[in-house]
Amino acid sequence: MTTLDVDTQTSAVSEPLYSLVYSSTATEPFDPDALEALLGHSRAANSASGITGMLLYRRGRFIQFLEGPERPVRDLLDRISADPRHVGVRVMLDGHPETRQFGEWTMGYERSTEPASPAPEGFRSSFDDLDDADDDVVLRATRELSLWFRVRAARS
Repeated sequence: MTTLDVDTQTSAVSEPLYSLVYSSTATEPFDPDALEALLGHSRAANSASGITGMLLYRRGRFIQFLEGPERPVRDLLDRISADPRHVGVRVMLDGHPETRQFGEWTMGYERSTEPASPAPEGFRSSFDDLDDADDDVVLRATRELSLWFRVRAARS
């Protein structure tokens, strides 16, 4: 198991790397300005806590990947779950990966828009089907989603 060294002002702590993927529904739609404000706050707080990840928002739904020291990641999830802007917070996957997937992003973000033409067969336009899916389906979908995100980020 990979460990992550986290230096704080008071001491150095070594904790196992922990990651989770959760989904939630916004209680009100987020406009681009509200999302930018959320991202600005999240990036600063995540950087200070050694947390990296990515956020997707579409049609009022959030999917977020978080990774870092276990206690800060779990504490962040607790704050998100208590945030009145979210309902239906559901952890879809969690565990102790060997390496970070998003080490370069305190919070990567992709603005998702509606496609101009019909999506190709097999394209995921929603995450609704993952609410009741088994772990293997969720794991495959999150891996595909992270690959999609990385490819798009590399192009920009």
